[in-house]
Amino acid sequence: MKITIIGGSKGTGAHVGAAALQAGDEVTVLSRSGDVPGVVRSIVGSATNSAAVGKAIAGADAVVVTVGGAKGVENQRATVTRTVIAAMKEAGVRRLIVQSSLGAGDSASQLPAPLNLITPIVLAKPLADHNEQEAAVEKSGLDWTIVRPSGLSDKPATGEVKALEADQDGKLGGSISRADLAAYMLAAVTDQSTFRKAIGVSSR
Repeated sequence: MKITIIGGSKGTGAHVGAAALQAGDEVTVLSRSGDVPGVVRSIVGSATNSAAVGKAIAGADAVVVTVGGAKGVENQRATVTRTVIAAMKEAGVRRLIVQSSLGAGDSASQLPAPLNLITPIVLAKPLADHNEQEAAVEKSGLDWTIVRPSGLSDKPATGEVKALEADQDGKLGGSISRADLAAYMLAAVTDQSTFRKAIGVSSR
């Protein structure tokens, strides 16, 4: 499978790339730094540049968006995601996996107490960006999956992930390792049961 990662030079995206390569997939990464060792195809550019994004997703079977916010830039995640969606439609690529955050949309109730009370306040601006990002994804008409991790850590993978769909009752844990999140996102690429769903994830 050919997978393009938007924002894959570090963090979750780098973990997704490593896991995909280990699984035998062909990986393309679009990043500003181009510092993506081991990746089959690296494209240097801005994820808000339609030409760069179009080049990165050409021929892809799936696109994974793992971009974070940018200092001094409002709604960076949403802007990048809209650029990706437009490029995917033009290229005829349908499968989209987007990293959002637990607390976005209607998922605050899945956060453990007291995080479900303080997260919407402390992270108001990032969550507003994620809400706009998610709205664009849901309106895209693509075969999308939104993955909402709880707090991220750099701990080793455990191989155990708890997942709750948006309409499921229950509480998730307070964190998940980036390695476990990446493994979940990569598995979701081919899992049609996750299509057009927003799913919260944490460590068990």
